[in-house]
Amino acid sequence: MKQRLLPFLVVLSLQACAKDMIGNLLPDNEDSASTVTTADDSAGQDIITDNDDDNVKNASFDRTVKVTYAGSSASVSGTTDSFAVSIDGAGVTITNNGSEAVIYELSGSSSNGYFKLYSTRKQQILLNGVSLTNTKGAAINNQSHKRTYVVVKGTNTLADGASYTETPDDEDEKAAFFSEGQLVFSGDGTLTVTAKGKAGITSDDYVRFMDAPVINVSSSAGHGVRGKEAIIVSDGTIDVNVSGTGKKGFSSDTLVYFGGGVTTIQTTGSAGEVDGELTGVAGIKADLRFVMDDGVLTITSTGTGAKGVSGDNVAYFNGGTVTVNVTGANYGTSSSGGMGGWGGRPGQSSGSSDNSVASKGVMFDGNLYVTGGKLTVKSAKHEAIEAKGIISITGGEVYAYSSDDAVNAAGDLTIEGGAVYAQSTGNDGLDANGNLYIKGGIVYALGSGGAELAIDANSEAQKKLYITGGTIIAVGGMESGASIGQNCWSAGTVKANTAYALYDGDGKVLGAFKTPSTGNLSLIVSGPDLESVKYGVTVDGGTPLFDGLFTSGATVSGGSGCTLSTYTGGSGMGGGGGRPGWGW
Repeated sequence: MKQRLLPFLVVLSLQACAKDMIGNLLPDNEDSASTVTTADDSAGQDIITDNDDDNVKNASFDRTVKVTYAGSSASVSGTTDSFAVSIDGAGVTITNNGSEAVIYELSGSSSNGYFKLYSTRKQQILLNGVSLTNTKGAAINNQSHKRTYVVVKGTNTLADGASYTETPDDEDEKAAFFSEGQLVFSGDGTLTVTAKGKAGITSDDYVRFMDAPVINVSSSAGHGVRGKEAIIVSDGTIDVNVSGTGKKGFSSDTLVYFGGGVTTIQTTGSAGEVDGELTGVAGIKADLRFVMDDGVLTITSTGTGAKGVSGDNVAYFNGGTVTVNVTGANYGTSSSGGMGGWGGRPGQSSGSSDNSVASKGVMFDGNLYVTGGKLTVKSAKHEAIEAKGIISITGGEVYAYSSDDAVNAAGDLTIEGGAVYAQSTGNDGLDANGNLYIKGGIVYALGSGGAELAIDANSEAQKKLYITGGTIIAVGGMESGASIGQNCWSAGTVKANTAYALYDGDGKVLGAFKTPSTGNLSLIVSGPDLESVKYGVTVDGGTPLFDGLFTSGATVSGGSGCTLSTYTGGSGMGGGGGRPGWGW
């Protein structure tokens, strides 16, 4: 049985929110950080940096071919003898047999038409006020393997049929807007894609969004946007809704990258059997690499067995704003604890078994890095943030809310900078199956109490919690046997919904925080300059953090002092005499 320290515990250690330079204080025999590398974590980098070739402004074209739809008919103009054109009602198929780079301008409306293209040259598809529905397959089917620029002008709509009945045996046709080659979206218009039979937008190469188009995608049968090699959001406004069983908002076998833009993804479908295999739902599934450098990303998943952002390898949160809210229950049934149980030790299982899929906020099979930006994750039934490798936080803001572990690393969990808020109502706040290092930054962790801690390292496997710096608030218990490289004080029982202030030896306010709504908590504070604590203070001004639960640079008045006793990270409250003159 693991020793547990304090039914509820708050630890506060004050230091600058920056990378700490005292990592050499850790013992020489500490285990090195465990990592998981399942694939090249630079996958798709060449696509990310290929801005010049993907910018339509740098491309030149030899000819414009106009395709105009009018109800049950269509017309084509601007072709030469090097083009083969076939028109079947409002169905248009063009083959470019020449060497020209062509702009295909689509306009008009048809409720039973399509555009199909064969070409060995790069091209532009200009959507110029076109409304196109194909009841038997894709509205646009681009069989060219070359880069295709999609310029969106005006208001445009594309829709497929519930079943694809005329796809040749030797061809793919995977979406309402399908392409064998790259799809690069730009322009300042609006495109709405409605998919009933398959995915919304799919490229067997990569999909990129540039400039400032508004792209709305809804799919009831397939993924929202699928880029086999990558999905790159450089700019634009993208809104994706998917409701199919086991489907994803964004799906890539390699890379999903955000460098700008505003992206909103909602999934309402549930996990289930797809092609004979149990498959979960996800807002984003990036098999090899997920990178958030800039932009705004919002994901909401309401179905059972859903994940917000997931991948088989590595994730980087470097900037921008990410908000994930997973409200659905776990799918299926699973035995408690052990491999595949909902309650197993971190690293034993992702919370799934042969007949179950766990709902989680952010989950990666490899390592997860946070260096900047703001990441807010809520998960109603399982972990908010989980990695089967290590988790490293060196900057940015992280907010994790869960009924299970709020932040869970199967390997080591290291916080060197930034700000981390981790709240669990039924398990640990911060949980590492390896060592847990807090070297800097600001941390506010809340566990559910009892055996479930605010800060938990895997002492059963001789791992340890190391505190050498940073600002830490932990409510709900801390791993016993912690190694603490600075002064640490126990301050007795705190009051719920009460403001506290911390002072140095000269009476300067080091920071203020508010306790959660649960009362009868124990408080431990730690910091090299910390000398006294008051509760019931009035806080004015300053810079709020963690939705106002922590404030720096504030003016503090009033309040009463509390008794401080030395705490050393042992199995009990620690020795040391009480500090005279402080009491409730």
